[in-house]
Amino acid sequence: MAEQALAPAPRSNDGTGARTGGIVILAALAVIGALYVGREFFVPIAFAFLLNALFRPVVRLLHRRARFPVSAAAAVVVLGLIALFIVAGYALSGPVKEWVAKAPERFDAAEQKLGRLRRPIQQVQRVTDKIEHATDLGGGGAATSQSATQPASQPSTRPTARPTDRQPAGADGIVKADEKPGAGTESKRSESSAPAPPQVPAPAGPGIAGRFLGTTTTLVGGVTEVLVLLYLLLAADDLFFRKLLKIMPTVRDKKVAGEVVDEAQSVVMRYLWVTLLINLCQGTIIALVLWWLGVPGPVMWGLLTVVLEFIPYLGAAIMMVLLSVVAFATFDSMGHILAVPGSYLLVTTLQNNIVSPLAYGDRLKLNPVAVLLGVVFWWYVWGTPGAFLAVPLIATIKIVACRTERFAPVGEFLGE
Repeated sequence: MAEQALAPAPRSNDGTGARTGGIVILAALAVIGALYVGREFFVPIAFAFLLNALFRPVVRLLHRRARFPVSAAAAVVVLGLIALFIVAGYALSGPVKEWVAKAPERFDAAEQKLGRLRRPIQQVQRVTDKIEHATDLGGGGAATSQSATQPASQPSTRPTARPTDRQPAGADGIVKADEKPGAGTESKRSESSAPAPPQVPAPAGPGIAGRFLGTTTTLVGGVTEVLVLLYLLLAADDLFFRKLLKIMPTVRDKKVAGEVVDEAQSVVMRYLWVTLLINLCQGTIIALVLWWLGVPGPVMWGLLTVVLEFIPYLGAAIMMVLLSVVAFATFDSMGHILAVPGSYLLVTTLQNNIVSPLAYGDRLKLNPVAVLLGVVFWWYVWGTPGAFLAVPLIATIKIVACRTERFAPVGEFLGE
């Protein structure tokens, strides 16, 4: 009994758990801040690794079947990608130029339509203002009649001071005759009427041309960096994978790392190819439907559909807004206007609920809420490139978390 009484009480781990949780939160905030600040460094690397997973099978096919060296096969893939960009840009230049040339007329027509729609609203606003004005006048008249019924107050019998009584006295107590009551006021007016010092104009910001050139230079620099990194990754073959396995301490860690890398590459590659095929089909259907409805530039809208549908949820919302604006500026009939975004909504709904589940299969099962939150998060951290990279990043994080016991709850949350 004495030994049990003298035995020390077990220590609580509440303080240690709180410190560990605080450290984890601080580390997460530090990582998010680093990703946000270093977006110009991390985004090209992420795109290069993503394209590496996409075109790795093509390089291996050229190396094994056509007997190309790995570096030559990587060069063929990168040059083919550049040629594809050039062809797409040339195909878009005509419709974009035509749409931009006719844009002022369409926007003027849209402004006139908006003016006609605003007239009933303005009339309702005028009627409301008149009612409020009449209500105010009624309240003011009642107050005036009430004050008129009250008896008039008696005039004050206190003597009124003369102007000379209010004149300031001198140092000896005698009022000087040459001092005028308004002298100080006139001096203050003269001081206030003095010319203000000239203001230095603020430096003008960069014009539209400067901003466009700056954005173009940044875009060209980023694309060049992505292409160079992509060529180096494709030409290096499995160098990074072998280095990763080499630094793993145990055989079990090497096995888990190999499984994670193989599964992540397979899932990301399948997602990109399947999504590209689905978007090409959807873009073709949208272009045909818009051509049938008479929307100007259907080829441009079809290609824009292919690009924006890589962003889940938000890409379709952006397309519907753009098509609604174009339809409102082009057509007069309300039914014709609603048919343009309505047709896009119908096609994308069928694609998301019927085609995509069959095409992706069971290998890519992600929580829709987690996907939406992930898209918004990566858009905030990395901008538009982050929105394009959101789903591959979420899928990779889910695979790594499911293979790691410590982060298994994260994988469970990200899964469907």
